[in-house]
This record gives sequence, structure tokens and C-alpha cells, in this order.
Amino acid sequence: MKLKILPWILFAFLAIVVGLYPLIYYLVDMQNKGLLSQKPRELIHSGVWFTAFYIHITFGGIALLTGWTQFSQRLRDKYLNTHRLTGKIYVSAVFLSSVSGLFIAFFATGGIGSVLGFALLAMFWFITVAMAYISILKKDISQHQEWMIRNYALTFAAVTLRIWLPLLAGFVFHDFIVAYRIVAWLCWIPNLIVAEIIIRKMVVKTNYAAQTL
Repeated sequence: MKLKILPWILFAFLAIVVGLYPLIYYLVDMQNKGLLSQKPRELIHSGVWFTAFYIHITFGGIALLTGWTQFSQRLRDKYLNTHRLTGKIYVSAVFLSSVSGLFIAFFATGGIGSVLGFALLAMFWFITVAMAYISILKKDISQHQEWMIRNYALTFAAVTLRIWLPLLAGFVFHDFIVAYRIVAWLCWIPNLIVAEIIIRKMVVKTNYAAQTL
């Protein structure tokens, strides 16, 4: 197996595992477990918040499960119609999850720092998928790819949050609230930085290829 395939396998594995994670909330009573254990009881019993929370995690999971396949050149070339259908499902899922995510962000544990971090994440998540969709309608493939990279980097915040939070809460700060305030930003800003690095490399490679023709 080529070494360059290993990061792709890890990327897909994490997307699938975390994408399936919301199923737990349908199979097990999680009100006193995980992130919900940090929420006030009256909030959890609020029908509006509860509905928004389930919309967010359900469609966020669908976005994770469908989005990673969009970056495989082999799958795009071999199954173009499937790629387009999956893309429509992905865009719809992100729209629903980002809007509901913005609502529940205002009730984030940890105060204003957490609220701002998650609210901005939800807004950028919505904006980038809208730009990706607009770009493909204009048949601007390069812009579509760039916006999709940015957008999935934000989708992948669901994964990086679950990596950073136990590390910071359990080994660095030994305080969930402090760790959560930091993770509200740490789960997505580094992802966007990595996305921009990938995009810049793509642009350089494309420009070089054009110059050598």
C-alpha cells in the first residue's frame, strides 16, 4: 500500500465513524451523558432547542458521511451522476445543519466565548456551501472545488472537536468548560488554515501545468 493512501484512509475512517455517531442519540438515552450532560435540564426539555439539536446532529452526520466521497477523483470520474446526487444531498444536509447549528450555538456551554466560536462556525459553514453551490451553477469548477474544500474543512470540525476536547479537558486543563471554550475555535480555525494551504497548492499546480503546455 502506498504511503500517500494512508492519510486518505484515515480521513475517510474518521468521517464515517463520527458521521455515524449521531445514531447513538437515537438508540441510547444521552440526556445525562456526553455534551448533553453539561446542559441545563430546562434547555434539554425545550422542544425548540431539542428539535434544532437533532436536526443539527442528524444532518451534520449525513454531511460527514457523504462529503468525503466528493474529493475522490476516481469516484467523480467513474460515477459522475452519483457524484452529482451525493453533492445535492451534501449541500442540503449542510444547509439544514448549519442553520440549526447557528440557533443552538447561542445556548453553547461556556458562555460568550463558546457562543461566538460556534456561531461563526455555523455562519461560515453556511456561506461556504452557498458559494460552492453558486459556483457549480455557474459551471465554475475550480471555484466550486475551492469552496467545497473550505466547506468540508468546516464540516470536519465535528471530527476535530472530538479529538481536541478530550485531550484538552483530560490532559491539559483538567477542566471541561475551559477546554470547551477553546475548542469552540480550535475545532475549525486550523481546519480552514489547512484548507487554504491545500487550495494554494492546487492553484500553483494548475498554473504550472498551464505554463508547461
